Amino acid sequence: MMSIPLTALTGFGVILLMGLVAYMTRIGGVLIMSRMKIGRRAERFIYAMSGSALVAIVVPLAVEGDLAARLALATTAVVMLTTKKTLVAIMAGIVMAAGWRAFF
Repeated sequence: MMSIPLTALTGFGVILLMGLVAYMTRIGGVLIMSRMKIGRRAERFIYAMSGSALVAIVVPLAVEGDLAARLALATTAVVMLTTKKTLVAIMAGIVMAAGWRAFF
């Protein structure tokens, strides 16, 4: 079996290849699903799954996270409820966590 020496160039090539594969799987899913008719039941399932995935990420962070993580979650929730802008809410949560960790 041939061994390829690990250099900065091969490392970069591997990272580039992994990014390309990840991108192709995402775009492939979009292309396949754009050609399929989704029924009402399947659509409800997809929306329910996205919500449950969000809960699966947020709950452990709220339970086991430090004070900065909890403040970030609270900030994100408040900003999202007041502005209804997802990116603004996420940015506010990130700034809160980073600011808290930087100063405390």
